[in-house]
Amino acid sequence: MTFHERGYMEGTLGTQAVDWEERINTQRLREERKQKALDRLQDTDLGAMLLVSDPNIRYVTGLAMTGGSGADHYTLLTENGDVVHWDTADHASNQRKHCPWLEDIRYACPGLGNVPRASGRNSARQFLLSTMAELVAEAMDEYGVGDETLGLDIGNKGLVGAFEDQGVDVDTTTAGEVMLDARKTKTNDEIECLRMVAAICEAGFQQITETAEPGVRETEVWGEAVRELWRHGAFVGGGYCTSGPNTWPKHQANTTDRMLRPSDLVYADFYNIGYLGYRSCYYRTFSMGQPTQEQEDAYEIARDNLYDVLERIEPGATTDEIAKGFPDMEGEHADYYGAEEPWEMTTNHWA
Repeated sequence: MTFHERGYMEGTLGTQAVDWEERINTQRLREERKQKALDRLQDTDLGAMLLVSDPNIRYVTGLAMTGGSGADHYTLLTENGDVVHWDTADHASNQRKHCPWLEDIRYACPGLGNVPRASGRNSARQFLLSTMAELVAEAMDEYGVGDETLGLDIGNKGLVGAFEDQGVDVDTTTAGEVMLDARKTKTNDEIECLRMVAAICEAGFQQITETAEPGVRETEVWGEAVRELWRHGAFVGGGYCTSGPNTWPKHQANTTDRMLRPSDLVYADFYNIGYLGYRSCYYRTFSMGQPTQEQEDAYEIARDNLYDVLERIEPGATTDEIAKGFPDMEGEHADYYGAEEPWEMTTNHWA
């Protein structure tokens, strides 16, 4: 498999906004993503979708969701293209100020997530759920879809029951499928976001090569790499750098205070580096000095396996056909791990 050959004047541009050339157009990015979701919604029997999943909310609204807190925020998209977004306290206030493309931002009643978990009584949790459903039902009536089916991108039984108490017919399957279908085909701006996050990761890997030397600790190498990623405007959500015995078997997915030594392999994993919401899953292995023949042989096997899999990926190919490029049990050294079934070796297919 050959690497991508650049065409005339092809390549990533700067990460900042300028007025003298068009780079990633964030307004177009937001508009085209919302339109893709709306087009697919209109092909269903749903009257609206309530999005609770952070990636789905961001796809339709363009808001950078904090993540991990549950339904502190949620978004309604109607079949007519109307968007209502609910968020908590200062989040909603800031969005009203800084996100003029969203015309209807309201204060959320968080029926799921951290707030109800911290509530001391079931009555309080039920109040939050019922109020959340009531707010959404009122908005559906306002926008003329109150008698239509509401699609939920999550299947929380408590929330479904709260909507049913409001007389809202709920579908917990279609909305998730709509969003998966909308998100799987990328616009030109989305592709540029992915190319940019790859370029930023490459800068991080370069920083590793300039920092790693005998006596330097994994934590110091990783710290310099992370600094470089943030310098280019990335969001660093996950990753690690390991060395020597921490690289294989893949038992230590954490950066430690181990110092690098001559002939070590150094492994870096940028598995959650984001640029405008688009995330990486990017790994690299380095050698401290000239690699041994055994290390070179292992690297060649790993590379051949990887590109065998990539060659199999094409329209019409099935996942079982692609998976035939993965190593067999012998190739996975299953006997070393004491594994008896292929599924026991699953995460080794990642890295």
